[in-house]
Amino acid sequence: MEIAVKNLSNEEVGKVEVSQDVFEAEVKTHLLHSSVKMLLTNRRRGTASAKARSDVKGSNRKPWAQKGTGRARAGSCKSPLWRGGGITFGPIPKNYNEKLPKKVKKAALKSALSAKHKEGELVVVQDLAPENHKTKTMISILSSMKLDEGKTLLVVHEKNDNVFRGSKNIPGVKVLLPEGLNVYDLLLHKNIVCTQAALMKVQEKAL
Repeated sequence: MEIAVKNLSNEEVGKVEVSQDVFEAEVKTHLLHSSVKMLLTNRRRGTASAKARSDVKGSNRKPWAQKGTGRARAGSCKSPLWRGGGITFGPIPKNYNEKLPKKVKKAALKSALSAKHKEGELVVVQDLAPENHKTKTMISILSSMKLDEGKTLLVVHEKNDNVFRGSKNIPGVKVLLPEGLNVYDLLLHKNIVCTQAALMKVQEKAL
């Protein structure tokens, strides 16, 4: 199958041949869900922590006699009932990392790319190399390509300071290399702009 290649003026200048298995695959929503869930879960640091009564600094001496004082019974100043005491069933550091089989990850990536292609939200450009790193220049490029509405993901084949710096201050615009492309970012952004060279790398990653 072929995908149209455009220039930065949104004019079609040719076509690129791509794999039908990647860009016209069956969209499996359950795989998309599993992949996004894994990505978001793995971003959790799992560092939330609270002191249990055994972790609280203080004496283990009984505060006062069990009987005869007229006060409620107390066995320790570390009791969760006391101010400054331990927390009952509080959070402890935890590893939230999840893993998916490689085949599942690739199938989910194919589903996301196919969904974007079917919806007409995948744009392939010859190259994305602005003449300078000004935000104004990048905004002009996105406007000429009619991509100034909704979130936009730019996938470039190599690190270009003009693209990265020019897009940094534009709300809703993110720049990624093919190696960092994932299902979550594909679904989060409405428009996907991919250079022709980056498209080949993305295809290799999905196959």
